[in-house]
Amino acid sequence: MPSPYRAIFTAPGTASFSVAGFLGRMPLSMMGIGIVTMISQVTGRYGLAGALSATLAMSAAVLGPRVSRLVDQHGQRKVLRPVALVSLAAGAGLLLCVQQRAPDWTLFVFTAAIGCVPSIGAMTRARWAEIYRGEQRRLHTAYSWESIVDEVCFVFGPIISIGLSTAWFPEAGPLFAGAFLAVGVFWLTSQRATEPQPHPRVQGTRGDSALRSPGLQVLALAFVATGAVFGSVDVVTVAFAEEQGRKTAASLVLAVYALGSCLAGAVFGLFHFKGEPSRRWTLGVCAMAVSMIPLLLVGNLPLLAVALFVAGLSIAPTMVTTMALVEAHVPRTKLTEGMTWTSTGLAIGVALGSAAAGWVVDTSGAEAGYVVPVVSGALAVAVGLLGNRRLRRPAPKREGQREQDDDSGAGELRGGEQAVA
Repeated sequence: MPSPYRAIFTAPGTASFSVAGFLGRMPLSMMGIGIVTMISQVTGRYGLAGALSATLAMSAAVLGPRVSRLVDQHGQRKVLRPVALVSLAAGAGLLLCVQQRAPDWTLFVFTAAIGCVPSIGAMTRARWAEIYRGEQRRLHTAYSWESIVDEVCFVFGPIISIGLSTAWFPEAGPLFAGAFLAVGVFWLTSQRATEPQPHPRVQGTRGDSALRSPGLQVLALAFVATGAVFGSVDVVTVAFAEEQGRKTAASLVLAVYALGSCLAGAVFGLFHFKGEPSRRWTLGVCAMAVSMIPLLLVGNLPLLAVALFVAGLSIAPTMVTTMALVEAHVPRTKLTEGMTWTSTGLAIGVALGSAAAGWVVDTSGAEAGYVVPVVSGALAVAVGLLGNRRLRRPAPKREGQREQDDDSGAGELRGGEQAVA
């Protein structure tokens, strides 16, 4: 492991919570595709499978920030364990309903309840921010490491989920996703030494959402468009591979897409950048959008794999810079919620992009479907350029955090201000 990455694991407990976070994050890439595979195998109804997958994404988008807000107020252990148990119980209910051929509405009810699954990536990033507050070089490397973990999950998660459901029994993919969630959450929350200090809401103070930050609004909205890029690329690539008569190769092509992002994130974490992160973020979004254009020109799967690998190179660096901007624009007392809002934007975008791409593919064919990620990328650029001043502007909540922290007795304002400086 290169020295910058080795250095971040010198702090006690970092390796343990990183592994636990990896396991707890696997359902992010396993559950949705697992439900699609399960439903399509059991019922043969791809429309129902897609609708349930979209329900899961939208439910997670609605419930995720609320769960993270509770975590900021009460701590990870007190919130994550009961919430994870609710999600696991809902998953068990869904599997039972599928096995017993229950009415469709029951499937939607349980799938929506699964959406309360906590954002484990936000939880681990909040731990890194707590440990390396004020050490921007190490925090940059830590966020790069987390992006690598994300991409590893997206490389192997769908393969594991689809493989289990097709080779063993239809419910195996979602079942193992639940097992990963249980192990990851309970292992992570057992590690109290690295858990960020909760910041209970004091009676008489305002309980505003982290989304009131103008900078976070820009990031979340841009990530809706970015999520549409990801969701549409997945759907269109599967359809394109099927038109080429090699549908099974779609998972490998998409794995190459994630691999490009993983490698870029690993290299990005080795360097320390000076200057405004908002400028790097805007450049990253523009690069991501431009990299979608060659997809309109590919005519076979090998060329598509090359184009997606190149497109993936801009993803992880942009994600890493996004987390740095969230940390700068959101009060420390709402950091977990702030990080979750970016995931929420992605989830909404994935659902919208998948639906739009599916419609275009049905009406005009797979090659035309790549227009959707191109347009989505252009929208992300538009949001980034129009909101760039908000990202460069000093965060008012950060500047005014002294009163809030004094009221809550936090007593650690100076360290939090140094983290932003």
